[in-house]
Amino acid sequence: MSETDNDSWWLATLGRTVVWARLREREAGTAEVFDSDGNTLAYDSIDTARAALMDAEFVSFEGLDEDDALARGFSLTEIAPPQARDDDGLRPQMLQSLGARA
Repeated sequence: MSETDNDSWWLATLGRTVVWARLREREAGTAEVFDSDGNTLAYDSIDTARAALMDAEFVSFEGLDEDDALARGFSLTEIAPPQARDDDGLRPQMLQSLGARA
């Protein structure tokens, strides 16, 4: 199983900017969050990591529907989680500016 099988993407919005975070569940039951500053934050469990993300007003990208996205100021067609070969490649993509509203 690859590491990406245990990854989920979370987002928060600040105006017209999407802030991404990657939540990775580890085999031992611990978790890591790769944040928009390029830091990897360790947590004792996946539940603790999810709670920290929710406390910071992040939501799971996978759980969003179009109405949820529109309430946050964007359409699901405007965004997609960052993709790169490694964390260094992800770092510049963790903040995504959205286009101007029509």
